Amino acid sequence: MNLADMLSYADIHELGRIAHTYECECNGNSKNELIQSILSTALRREIFEKHIQGLALEDIRFLNSLLFDPRNAFSIEELVARVQQSRFQKEDSEEWNPRDMIIKFKKLGWLFNGYSQQTKFLFHVPQDLKRRFSDVLTGQFKQSLKTTSEPNVYRDEQLLIVDDIFHFLTFISQEQEIPLTAEGSMYKRQLQQILNRLSVQEEMVSKGTWRFGYGRMFKEYPNRFSFIYDYCYYRQLISEHSQTLRLTEDGKARLVEGKKENLAEVYKFWLRLYKNPIPNVQSIVAWIDRLGGQWVTMASLGDVLCKLVKPFYYDSSESIVEQRILQMMMHLGLIRIGEDQENGVVIQVTKLGTKVIQGTFVAEEDKVVLFLDKESIRFKEDIK
Repeated sequence: MNLADMLSYADIHELGRIAHTYECECNGNSKNELIQSILSTALRREIFEKHIQGLALEDIRFLNSLLFDPRNAFSIEELVARVQQSRFQKEDSEEWNPRDMIIKFKKLGWLFNGYSQQTKFLFHVPQDLKRRFSDVLTGQFKQSLKTTSEPNVYRDEQLLIVDDIFHFLTFISQEQEIPLTAEGSMYKRQLQQILNRLSVQEEMVSKGTWRFGYGRMFKEYPNRFSFIYDYCYYRQLISEHSQTLRLTEDGKARLVEGKKENLAEVYKFWLRLYKNPIPNVQSIVAWIDRLGGQWVTMASLGDVLCKLVKPFYYDSSESIVEQRILQMMMHLGLIRIGEDQENGVVIQVTKLGTKVIQGTFVAEEDKVVLFLDKESIRFKEDIK
């Protein structure tokens, strides 16, 4: 529902609090006058933008957690958790209460309780305000970006990752079965043979090298192949029984049909896999899509995004944005990364990337529009 609809369901006391926030001059005993006055004031461009510009960074992080969430209702416990996640610096202060931010958003008319018996304990964001929040913040963020012309050299991997998933399954099929070490990883010889077949070359992880990353096999395998392996494992295309790597029946069927993975499905898996260490990964990707239509410097884009990304153990906000998000988005074919002589590393979202991120990508063999999952699925990982 839009703001006008939610105001019509709000009681007169709540309308009065919102009207007071916007300093509306109207009859406080008339629900109709309160609604009309709030609508004419709160939606006025200069007033709306003024309130956005006046938000603290923690407020913007909390707002960001709501903007790109496809769900329409949130419990108070979930909102409190999101407010707490928006506070990166934990300070011992008995005065700080996460519910204060929720109350603030309610007074601004940005959060409303449901109107039915089933939804009265849930909170909703008006749909038209979501769009306006996104547009205003996009304008603010773009002011900090540095755009460039197309670089002479750039990497654009497009659909190479789905090709390499197919190459990986083909290799296992040809080998019949591949022995695994006691730790569950492939031996060096077979791993090198697989890496040599892939479209994007990676160096093997040096023995004894300290590794930190996301996914089951990140410690043993290089970044991109680690993701490919995890995808095949969780999609049950491969199995690891009795210290042996084999194709499952589903994996064999893929090869018989000659069917490659749908990039939209690979992208959704990446979101799920990275959701635990980076809770707002989907909103960060959405911002990259909005801000990266032209070539922009990674440094200026990173300055904007790092403020929204919480560090995770050994990963700083900067390493999460550059290595975990932008590098993986390049491997997924969502962005291209280049080198500019004057401005250093630059990036641009691909047309394919926009279609995948916005949920309108159609695989040639499927001809079905695929949308992002409405529920986040978290995988149990061994982060070492």
